[in-house]
Amino acid sequence: MKMKKFINNPENLAVELLEGMAAAYADKIKLEDGKIVARAKPKAQDKVAVITLGGAGHEPALSGFVGEGMLDASVVGDIFAAPNAPAVLNALRKFKRDAGILLVVLNHAGDVMSSNMAMKMAQREGIKVKPVLVAEDISAGLDAPKADRRGLAGCIPLIKVAGAAAEEGKSLDEVCRIAESFNSKIATLAVAMTGCTHPQNGTPISELADDEMEIGMGQHGEGGGGRTKILTADETAKTMFKNLAKALGVKSGDRLFVIINGTGASSPMELAVVFRAVKKCAEEIGAAVAGGIIDELLTVQEMAGYQMILCVLDAESEKYLKAKSNAPYWTCLGE
Repeated sequence: MKMKKFINNPENLAVELLEGMAAAYADKIKLEDGKIVARAKPKAQDKVAVITLGGAGHEPALSGFVGEGMLDASVVGDIFAAPNAPAVLNALRKFKRDAGILLVVLNHAGDVMSSNMAMKMAQREGIKVKPVLVAEDISAGLDAPKADRRGLAGCIPLIKVAGAAAEEGKSLDEVCRIAESFNSKIATLAVAMTGCTHPQNGTPISELADDEMEIGMGQHGEGGGGRTKILTADETAKTMFKNLAKALGVKSGDRLFVIINGTGASSPMELAVVFRAVKKCAEEIGAAVAGGIIDELLTVQEMAGYQMILCVLDAESEKYLKAKSNAPYWTCLGE
């Protein structure tokens, strides 16, 4: 089937979409050096900067979470492709400060390679930077090492927590500790009912039969090994919640933050039905859903499906999730 998208020259797609986002949210973000999305009003130099990197094509992630209380900058690559190391290094140079930089990296080969190279070069230049690697996708197996796990949309609540800690004035070591603590309490699992195409050339990245779905689908439509006939919303949610809860060791009395992240072509109606099912699953084991989001935060073009993200809260992370933020796609008034 011919791809149907509102685009111009495919080669200019990443830059044009960023120009559009920056124009729409000019009070919150600005575009620098082609593909660095930065806060419109920079954070004070005596506070830790929080930066991330990743390919375009997953909007609003990751650039939609640049703003007060969240990211200072997002370094954007081409569609579904990590930015190169010089681009990341350029951003690290721009945000060099005595307070230091936290670099949030999703566990994908290109992102990891670019960030590692850029950090080595930055550290030689006296730039103070520490990474946090997000690898919360459990589709590789509950016992799979972190290196084998992909980073999915769980990076977004982590950015919220780390960004709030940095905004509060915590040191780089403290921001890193808070981010890693929350990182250990996040788990994500994705499900897809349809595949997606590469928006620059229309090439199918994944395809599913009309009566199939796949639990464990990746960020770009990579297979997850859980292909099955289509289940109901409740059946699907129960299967996914059971595995996520096991991965995190969720127990009675725990407080959970739940995100049902639509991946592009599933309606808010469907996502709401799924969130309802998750709440029931949590209550059945004595856990409480203390907050959540139903939205499209990180998409995979026209893929029908969602990512279910569970976060086990403690007092610290719950405080930072509720702290003030003002990014295009996560605005919170604070308490």
